[in-house]
Amino acid sequence: MAMFNPPHPGRSIQENCLDPLNLSVTDAARVLGVARHTLSRVVNGHASISPQMAIRLEKAGWSNAEFWLRRQTTWDLAQARKNEDRINVERYVPERQ
Repeated sequence: MAMFNPPHPGRSIQENCLDPLNLSVTDAARVLGVARHTLSRVVNGHASISPQMAIRLEKAGWSNAEFWLRRQTTWDLAQARKNEDRINVERYVPERQ
C-alpha cells in the first residue's frame, strides 16, 4: 500500500547515510563531489534527488541509484496526489467506428 505522505528522500540521506557515519553535510558534499548548498537543499527537502545525484549516492556506497529515484518518485507522486482534485481530466473513451 502506498504511503499518503512519505518523508522526503533527503531525510533518508541524512538519517541513513550521513548520521551513521558522523558526516556533516559539508563533508558528505565533498565525498559526493557536489557543492554544500546542493546537498543541503536535498537533505532539507528543498530539492529533488536527480538521476546524477542518485548515481553519486550509489558510487559512495549508499544504496543504488534506482533505490533513490524510486524514493524520489514516490514522494513526488504523493505531493501531486494532494492536489489531484484540481486536475480536471475526463476518462477518454474512443468513438466506435
